[in-house]
Amino acid sequence: MNKKILFVHGFFASGQCVLAQTLRESFEGRAEVFTPDLPIHPKEAMCFIRELIDREKPDLLVGNSCGAFYVQMLASIGGIPALLGNPHFQMTEFLKQRIGNHQYKSPRKDNNQTFVIDEALIEEFAELEAIQFNYCNPYKKDRIWGLFGEQDTLAHFEPLFLKYYNQSFHFPGGHTPTSDEVRTWYVPLADKLLTRFSLSEDYQA
Repeated sequence: MNKKILFVHGFFASGQCVLAQTLRESFEGRAEVFTPDLPIHPKEAMCFIRELIDREKPDLLVGNSCGAFYVQMLASIGGIPALLGNPHFQMTEFLKQRIGNHQYKSPRKDNNQTFVIDEALIEEFAELEAIQFNYCNPYKKDRIWGLFGEQDTLAHFEPLFLKYYNQSFHFPGGHTPTSDEVRTWYVPLADKLLTRFSLSEDYQA
């Protein structure tokens, strides 16, 4: 039976970003990779992802940047193995510098390519930031791995990650990985997580 992987994209990205496409291509025939477009508002995004997890019961979560911010919380709650790529744990600081109108950097299925960053959105993220590590389970922390680009100029949260988790890896790239970097670094680590951990017991009714 093929495994299931849920990929959660970053803030400016979509389910059609390079990382998502490369994951789908790399696991074709071995795992079904879900790469949905997320709502822009964090509480709505969290509900959306939780519903998808409940329905599809993925064996692995992969998140990048803001997506890794979401994945850390949801993986901890459900005990699901997860790979966090360049996690951005302080989205409020990122957004405060970017108030205004923006466009997504990759196509969305609803064809809506524009969004607005405002104070209300920042406050929503602030509420989640305040509780983001509350669900960290010390007995399952080895299931959550971090992958950090050595040339990342946006997120520098490996020290914070290591306060809660043990498995940290580096790759010689920036915040947004290329296709080659995804194949060389993300895919092998995802494979190892899939091999090492089984969720069968966690999904028993």
